[in-house]
Amino acid sequence: MVPDHDEAAAVRPLTLAWVGRHLEAGERVVGIEALHGGITAEMRRLTVGTRDGGTRDLVLRTFVDVEHAEDWLNGEAGALTLLTGTGVPTPGLVAVDPAAAHCEYPSLLMTHLAGRTMLDDEGLETRVPLLARQLVAIHALRPAERPREYVALATVDTVVTPKGADVAAWAAAIDVIRGSVPPYEGRFLHRDFHPGNVLFDVPPAWSEGARITGVVDWVATSWGPADLDVAHCSTNLALLHGPAWGLRFAEAYEEAGGVPAAAASERLYWRVRDGLAFSEEVQLVSQPWREAGRTDLTTRAVEQRLDAYVIALMDAPG
Repeated sequence: MVPDHDEAAAVRPLTLAWVGRHLEAGERVVGIEALHGGITAEMRRLTVGTRDGGTRDLVLRTFVDVEHAEDWLNGEAGALTLLTGTGVPTPGLVAVDPAAAHCEYPSLLMTHLAGRTMLDDEGLETRVPLLARQLVAIHALRPAERPREYVALATVDTVVTPKGADVAAWAAAIDVIRGSVPPYEGRFLHRDFHPGNVLFDVPPAWSEGARITGVVDWVATSWGPADLDVAHCSTNLALLHGPAWGLRFAEAYEEAGGVPAAAASERLYWRVRDGLAFSEEVQLVSQPWREAGRTDLTTRAVEQRLDAYVIALMDAPG
């Protein structure tokens, strides 16, 4: 039987058949819902009818015409397997078809986690320390087999200085990343840790026991400096909520027991490098935020926040 779903959420026939082969006997997909907020992948929640008349949910990730899809899905499958039983709340791997041997496009099927992403300003005072503690727990993992080495994309030649930006601050920031990469002690990195990839269980009042129920999107898992994950979450918080929250997250990470680079210049290098990387894709990252309800985050508004964050980084005391 074809499940009930809207056209936008439709799963392609070969992929749906592949999903069916990984369900329990007597189960079938009875509902499909498109999930929004991502940039590179199609995400769908699949409602599965169980033999006892109940339902359970799975999540299907599909990369359509994405250059590194096979590597990313192999990386995510490996990360989800490694994270099982670690205490870091992650989806369970059900099946993966990284080379599209069975599906129309590279796909990964995983369990669904309860909770929701939080992108508005409510509860930030509580949420930021929770995010910091979760990232410290991720960095504390010591896998038997290291994931691939990190990739940092921004270079002095790819930075796009926003219109009307503080030219002197941006020139100084670009000079920071002209230097050599600082030495670092490697850590297990999520590599895309930010509020859009963290699920929360939120009580009626934030002060009454809010907690993280899941960390998702492990396709970029890698090995590298803890500061790179800290920097990435900091930049996201700065663009979502204002520069002060980007600076606050770095403090919260240390308060939670995280160990960033010892030298202020080294910490600055990673924070600036991540911030400048966003200059190349402001439109790309701001659109999913607007789709998720942050209609105030126009491309121009995000550019202005990025400019303010770069200025704040360059003005911050060591």
